[in-house]
Amino acid sequence: MSGTALTLPRTPAAPAAGVRAGLSYGGLGLPLAFVALPLYVILPNHYATEFGVPLAALGAVLLGARLLDAVADPLIGRWADGLFARSTIAAWTAVAIAALVLAIGFRALFFPLVQGTASLLAWCAATLAVAYLAYSVISVIHQAWGARLGGDETQRARIVAWREGLALVGVLAASVLPSLAGLSVTTLAFAALLLAGVAALYAAPRPDADRAAFAPVAMTLPLATREFRTLLAIYLVNGIASAIPATLVLFFIRDRLQAPAFEPLFLASYFAAGALSIPLWVRAVARFGLARCWLAGMVLAIAVFAWAALLGAGDVAAYTAVCIASGVALGADLTLPGALLAGVIQRAGHSGRGEGAYFGWWNFATKLNLALAAGLALPALQWFGYAPGARGDEALTALTLAYCLLPCALKLGAVALLYVLWIRPSERLA
Repeated sequence: MSGTALTLPRTPAAPAAGVRAGLSYGGLGLPLAFVALPLYVILPNHYATEFGVPLAALGAVLLGARLLDAVADPLIGRWADGLFARSTIAAWTAVAIAALVLAIGFRALFFPLVQGTASLLAWCAATLAVAYLAYSVISVIHQAWGARLGGDETQRARIVAWREGLALVGVLAASVLPSLAGLSVTTLAFAALLLAGVAALYAAPRPDADRAAFAPVAMTLPLATREFRTLLAIYLVNGIASAIPATLVLFFIRDRLQAPAFEPLFLASYFAAGALSIPLWVRAVARFGLARCWLAGMVLAIAVFAWAALLGAGDVAAYTAVCIASGVALGADLTLPGALLAGVIQRAGHSGRGEGAYFGWWNFATKLNLALAAGLALPALQWFGYAPGARGDEALTALTLAYCLLPCALKLGAVALLYVLWIRPSERLA
């Protein structure tokens, strides 16, 4: 680029955890999370009720788009490293272009310009693929940007905390805005928030300019890094354990608790507790370290879901407490693994040239968690005799096992992996 080319502010990386710097970097997390809930929850119902699209065909379209998105993430990560190798402005420009595409695709997805089932399915598939890919470009670059800021464990946790804390605010907004203001206002609000997030990122702390001289790492190099493979295995097991309750929560509320009217209270309690707990986890990291704090979050989740297995119809107050406590555990899951990953990249010597590749595989694993959770929990429920709306003892027992106890078993596995493969080896080296 020429000497007169546009450059980002040369803010040093050190103050990245300050309020102003945290908001400027983390602000993009709000609209990115804002888009997820409508795509997962509202879109299927919208196409089925408004346009009469068959659920089976719609499900196939959603699955195909999600698989395409997951497979593309490692490639996007490698491309992102190439952008950072050129300049941070190149990476920011890619975010800005992808944000424009995402805003248009998100709007078009809910307001198709075609009619007829076949045309609607084709429209949904095309716009969903565009929206997912644009979303992934922004997400991977945004995560890689934060990891490139570096710092010690506490600093890395704070950087991730800003991103994930504001993401939870986005989830809360997305959970109420469509019902209060409608889809048209929701899509316009999303576009405005996305524009604001991109503008804020322009002023955010940026990676050390000197690192741009390094050539990007190979796309497969993260998988050849033993410490990354270990962390990824722990993340996968823990992620599946967390995704199963997310997949089954509405079934549990409606059939086990028989309290559908309290769904907004339960969900708001969960996400609000997650957001409010993040500063507490960051403070704990300074004293106990990232890995031990993550371990504590897993143990808390196990205790909470073991208690939830004892609940029954009408236990609204008790389940609200479950949502709050599990939301606190969510704060650890959202903040600490990403900060651990940033440390892995530093120790591997790939800082400043491999963050995109690492986060590409990381996002692939995140999406794989959701797919594996549905693939484990839903067939298991059907096998043991549960169907939505069932209230028989056998069906509800199956639901409780899948919602409460299966995640506990998987979390126990993640606890064992984290302690044996991560914490104990690090203690020997200390």
